[in-house]
Amino acid sequence: MKRSTMSVVFLFSIVATIFSQLLIPITSLIPATSLYAYDLPSVNLGFTSFLDGGPPAGPGIYFSQYIQSYSSEELKNQNGDNALPPVSKESLNAWIGLTQFLYQSDKELFAGGKWGLDVIVPVVMLDMDYRTNNPAFPQDDGGGMGDILVGPYLQWDPIMGKNGPIFMHRVEFQMIFPTGEYDGDKELNSGSGFFSFNPYWAGTLFITPKMTASTRLHYLWNGENDEPNRKYTDPITGLRADNTRAGQAFHANFAIDYEVIPKTMRLGINGYYLKQISDTQMSGNDVEDSREQVMGIGPGMVYHFSQNDHLFFNAYFESSAENRTEGDRFNLRWVHHF
Repeated sequence: MKRSTMSVVFLFSIVATIFSQLLIPITSLIPATSLYAYDLPSVNLGFTSFLDGGPPAGPGIYFSQYIQSYSSEELKNQNGDNALPPVSKESLNAWIGLTQFLYQSDKELFAGGKWGLDVIVPVVMLDMDYRTNNPAFPQDDGGGMGDILVGPYLQWDPIMGKNGPIFMHRVEFQMIFPTGEYDGDKELNSGSGFFSFNPYWAGTLFITPKMTASTRLHYLWNGENDEPNRKYTDPITGLRADNTRAGQAFHANFAIDYEVIPKTMRLGINGYYLKQISDTQMSGNDVEDSREQVMGIGPGMVYHFSQNDHLFFNAYFESSAENRTEGDRFNLRWVHHF
């Protein structure tokens, strides 16, 4: 009897050991993205900075070209910890090009504000690499056309003082259309797959003729995605959710600069902050621990070749990320007034 009991115990221990070993590869097949969100669309994080409250040369047509490099080796979860196991050694590299066309009229439309129109066409290159080849880890679509932004706006003339401008500001009703590349079987896409409304207010305060402080405050509302990402798949039935809706968010750019070469160059500090303020929804139900957050800050400069040509450079080093990547961002922007 005793020998039989020992045999049963020994057999059970063998089965338990085998099961525990099998459990590791089984759980590794569960998409890691089921643990976090990464649902918000691409928005203006650091693309604009100094002297953001008004166009540099008054009414007319403006052309801007942005080139931004972003790199990250950390995908964060809802607690700000690494979302993937250490063996993954994830590495994300992205290049974003924005081509912007802007028309500023000289005609007042409402409350003294002069109307204008802003159109931005993005192109994106994405490369997500891992040391361990696991198809369940977040994958990229390789890049392509991004979502086109269109924004009618009102620009107010600068408030002038004895020594020059004191304050200038603008309101834009920016819309993000789902025109970009989107693959529901990839977590990192050039486009979002849904419409977003992203209005903002931007202002620049001239603390002194040489020192300015600027900010751009955005509110982000997101529409419904009828082709949900693969992470929103029921692990039992294998069926995807009918739809998802990314949460609402607030994000802001901020900068302060000082003119070191008269009418030629300004140096300063620039930053951005994003905070999701409502949960992402899946089939109409809130998804817990899905809110995103990140902050970036670093040095920057703007060089004025003339009143019609301006070159901006900004560097940002991210921290406090939740449900997002955390990395470094470098932005180059050229503005030309025709």
